[in-house]
Amino acid sequence: MLHRRHLLQALGASALGINSASAMAAPGAQDVRFLLVFLRGGYDCASLLVPTASSYYYETRPNIAIARPGQDGGALPLTPDWGLHPALAESMLPLYQQRQLAFVPFAGTDDLSRSHFDTQDSMELGQPLGGRRDYRSGFLNRLVAELNPRTNNPATAALQPMAFTSTLPLVLRGAVDVPNTLLSAAAGRSGVDARQAQLIESMYRGTPLATPVTEGFATREEVARTMQGEMEAASRNALSTKGFEGTARRMAKLMQTRYQIGFVDVGGWDTHVGQGAATGALANRFEELGRGLAGFADEMGPAWKSTVAVVVSEFGRTFRENGNRGTDHGHGTVFWVLGGGVGGGRIVGEQQALTATTLFQNRDYPVLNDYRAVLGGLFARMYGLNAAAVARVFPGTKGADLRLV
Repeated sequence: MLHRRHLLQALGASALGINSASAMAAPGAQDVRFLLVFLRGGYDCASLLVPTASSYYYETRPNIAIARPGQDGGALPLTPDWGLHPALAESMLPLYQQRQLAFVPFAGTDDLSRSHFDTQDSMELGQPLGGRRDYRSGFLNRLVAELNPRTNNPATAALQPMAFTSTLPLVLRGAVDVPNTLLSAAAGRSGVDARQAQLIESMYRGTPLATPVTEGFATREEVARTMQGEMEAASRNALSTKGFEGTARRMAKLMQTRYQIGFVDVGGWDTHVGQGAATGALANRFEELGRGLAGFADEMGPAWKSTVAVVVSEFGRTFRENGNRGTDHGHGTVFWVLGGGVGGGRIVGEQQALTATTLFQNRDYPVLNDYRAVLGGLFARMYGLNAAAVARVFPGTKGADLRLV
């Protein structure tokens, strides 16, 4: 049985107060790449990272529990306490075995609204709870500003961000101008042709919006050119454009050469009804997500060694299954941390046994690893940020050093 412990103390780590000597970004922040993957809908982390040592897990999930390792449809063994969903056998398990993937259970925010929208906003802003929210300042934008203190122009910045989304997410809103583009199957096609683009630019010429409009069209054209090679190879060994894998591989193409900080969100995780177990709706989503992340790692090539991808969600789901063989809105969740230089092959952070008496409010995973502290500590190691810089990215927070890079 898993006993409560704090791996930070076991590692001799403390709150970050100085630049990390082993910071991944020592040669320069522009050499390091970071991708944040946001699973919108609150995914069921207890089906992803299975608490195989918890008999209570199997008591409370008679229909949707992932069986213990060695059984039909059983979890893939990671440690004596944890297993991985079998849908990830070909994608994430190899990365874990290669020590390029770590998991942080009992992670999340202290936001107790259990509202998708409120909690997503809270996480993306990265601001202290209880105060007035500034919706013009997301934590990734503050990170970019910290790393590029002399400019707010992404065209000239040493480190450039991109949101791979149809609209700019809260996490990248702020003082630094950040472009966004959706890399769907139709990403290479635009509803605005060259003549229309010239007309629109002429309309804004001489106004304060002239530069942003021109830069926006330039970014669109650059993305289209990058995608063209893949489209031309479609008659032979073309990459799939369906689902997240195609999007992830396109993101990698752009992050190899142009963008050092990226964001993408993936929906469809609100599994109140019929989520399934080793097979079914949730398993299919895990399989596609895993293939996408593995494809991203593959497509990054040598740059994968200096890349970190973190998968988060606004909250987890109830520990018990509901009457519809699904799960309802919960609290704590599990983060994934991937990368060629990640200290993986581990389940890290503060943990505790999962029993009838240790659940949060008698229903959920507790949050023992605050997301702002986890990410703050990760950014400190990646970029050599000191405690003051971490506090500017996540006000009122000290980074927790989980030694992930």
